[in-house]
Amino acid sequence: MIVAGEIAQECVEAYLFASPPLEILIFRRPPPRGGIWVPVSGKVEPSDADFEAAVRRELVEETGLSMPRRVLPMDWHVPFPMENGETWRLHAYAVECERRFVPALSGEHDRAEWVSPEEARRRLHYEDNRAAVDRLVSLLGSSTRND
Repeated sequence: MIVAGEIAQECVEAYLFASPPLEILIFRRPPPRGGIWVPVSGKVEPSDADFEAAVRRELVEETGLSMPRRVLPMDWHVPFPMENGETWRLHAYAVECERRFVPALSGEHDRAEWVSPEEARRRLHYEDNRAAVDRLVSLLGSSTRND
């Protein structure tokens, strides 16, 4: 039984980016999974040493990216309620990769596209994903902005 406030499942999400100018790689779920645009995400598994290890595993599983330029914690922890009454929590990471990176899509996504932060905000389905884009822009600072 879940006690109020207890986190039943930890999850991670990765916002892949290249800069300058800042672009974000977003992913579309296939129609049976909603056809929505999202970042890379997944559950933290018992075999993961920590949240960053979970992010790195998810990157390989969902995109084939095994050697990102850097992985930065975004200090973004978002709890969200599940339909069964449990509370899950997301931990967001910024993942820098080469602009020419073309992901090897898993069955979780049917399309990926490099877009501006503004376009990412427009397309991403969940409000917390859009807020995370703002946090990413702030984290990276003015050196990555389109001038």
